[in-house]
Amino acid sequence: MTEHDGVRDLLAAWAFGALPPDEEKAVPGHLAECESCAAEAERLRETVRLLEGPAPNGSQAPPAHDVLAAALRARPAAPPVAVHAAPYAAAVAGLKALLPEAEGRWSTPVVHDWDVHATVAHLLAADEPLAGRLGIAARVPAAAAAEDVSWVEVWNRRSAEVIAHEHGRAPADTVADWAAQAAALLAAPEAREPELAARATMLMGVRLPVADHYVVRAFETWIHTDDLGRALGHAVPPPPAGYLGQLVRLAVRVLGLALGPAAPPVLFAVDGGEQWVLGSEDEPVHAELALDPVEFCLLVGGRRTPDEVPRRAAGDEGAVRNVLERAASLSWL
Repeated sequence: MTEHDGVRDLLAAWAFGALPPDEEKAVPGHLAECESCAAEAERLRETVRLLEGPAPNGSQAPPAHDVLAAALRARPAAPPVAVHAAPYAAAVAGLKALLPEAEGRWSTPVVHDWDVHATVAHLLAADEPLAGRLGIAARVPAAAAAEDVSWVEVWNRRSAEVIAHEHGRAPADTVADWAAQAAALLAAPEAREPELAARATMLMGVRLPVADHYVVRAFETWIHTDDLGRALGHAVPPPPAGYLGQLVRLAVRVLGLALGPAAPPVLFAVDGGEQWVLGSEDEPVHAELALDPVEFCLLVGGRRTPDEVPRRAAGDEGAVRNVLERAASLSWL
């Protein structure tokens, strides 16, 4: 039996949420790549929705699977990108699927002082540094860059500049420009050829291979899609396990660099995944720390604080606190 046949046999149980966790993990990644299975999954989810009837107690909040059904309905065939760009392609598809729910609600507050329209404009600005490095022209004209300022200040000014510009345009035009820029990034040779994406470049204050910058774009796109989903009353699922693992591994690498080689060493693990020693390699581990992978990403993404993120820890509380606070400090989202 092929993988396609195996997943197709699971779709009915998956639509009812009746699969065991190990089998459920195989479905989302396949649906992102197989148009026929995605169509069948949509049909089955719609059947489940009709069987369930309206939300209880008159609630207007749709079930989580309605959002997923919308995502499947809107999702195009996955572009032929390399492994490093696949999480970004999936995140872009997910945001495209959610944005029709914003119609007539563009002024809804989302995060920071942004509404829905501004959040999409921020993503247009956030994709711009990588796009520019790959030779893709900016969609919004830029003011003259100030000298002798940090990359954080440059970035904050550019984000505010693009948001102000886009607030003078129709939301549909902002969405169209964001989608066009994302499509250009996914069509770039660097999205398809790992050898080209292996070259390192400095963006947003960190020097990483272009391949990793694509993962950064996936990370931010998913975080803001989740922000938008919460604001609009829709549940946004986390990335499929394989893509989530790519986000986690990159975040751990950046966290390790931020902690440096002199930090008290901590054995860090994500539930159901890998483990790493963060900090000094010249002394025994001071503590152990384990986080859920989604919660870890939300911490790094600035959506959890060190005090509220669920964790399991043992050993030196100061060493654990240092890791959590440094992880939280990485966010510019």
